[in-house]
Amino acid sequence: MESQSYYSNRRRIRANAHIRELASSVYLNHKTFIQPLFVDESIYTRTPINSLYEVNSDTIDSMLLQIESDIQSGVTKFLLFPVPLKKTENNFDFSFVLKALKAIRENFGNTIWVAADLCLCAYTSHGHCGVLNEHKSAVLNDTSVKIMADYALQLAQAGADCIAPSDMMDGRIHAIRTILNTNGFDNKAIMSYSAKFSSQFYGPFRDACKSTPAKDCLISDRKSYQSSPFNGIDAILSTIRDIEEGADMVMVKPALAYLDIIQKIKEQTQFPLAAYHVSGEYQGIELLAQQQLVERSKAHIEVWTAIKRAGADIIISYAARHAQNWIKEINY
Repeated sequence: MESQSYYSNRRRIRANAHIRELASSVYLNHKTFIQPLFVDESIYTRTPINSLYEVNSDTIDSMLLQIESDIQSGVTKFLLFPVPLKKTENNFDFSFVLKALKAIRENFGNTIWVAADLCLCAYTSHGHCGVLNEHKSAVLNDTSVKIMADYALQLAQAGADCIAPSDMMDGRIHAIRTILNTNGFDNKAIMSYSAKFSSQFYGPFRDACKSTPAKDCLISDRKSYQSSPFNGIDAILSTIRDIEEGADMVMVKPALAYLDIIQKIKEQTQFPLAAYHVSGEYQGIELLAQQQLVERSKAHIEVWTAIKRAGADIIISYAARHAQNWIKEINY
């Protein structure tokens, strides 16, 4: 009888949960998750986001209650998205989110970590991530960067632990790092949306932030400043540039459709890497679960495992508040 290769029988390490656990190469930890929060100036009470199951838009007061609840569920890290009442094309008023950050610090001190999303899409009347030219045919890169650098300083002064620029303007990491360091905030981290793709999976988020690009602009999408799904190399080079300019963490967004980019960035940079399981990806699982076509917790766990396996260190998920309990229930 011919001798078998040692590699021919793989079922031995699949025989039961104990050995499957021992042989696993990926482990999830709820401490590496970040929970997004939406705080909306236009509402007077917590309001469910219809396009995002179990996710709400909060007032400042209800946001504080949500954070308290999330802390009880093991969440200590948050990504804050402001939705201002007033939308304009210039002279932006950032006072609402600054008030929200100060309230967080007054109530929770340093027991939690808060990253503040930095972008203009929720502030602009046209929904783009920067200031447009007179003809509304292009985003003005340098003008937008200057505004966002000033905004970043205000966020740091209000108590943000981390600035998370999501606008995808060229040179914004250098500008933000410079203004923070110059003003004594060299201890504030920058988590750059460095590989943010022009994607179909942002719909529910844009609904929550009221930031869908207006149809009266000559540019009706964000392809001129977000990375193309057809050019992964551009996203990788943008990430390397952001690291060189002073980012402390980098991000791939969306996650599932770009697992290859997560893997390549991790292999090439070995830098702290976040993956954003975005609103459309999240809601896809939720809709399947509502139709009883998947088990909700197990489907999220499977996705999170894939993201970790690709090389992400950090997962940003709308279901992060369930991570601690769901991870405990993993059946290897």
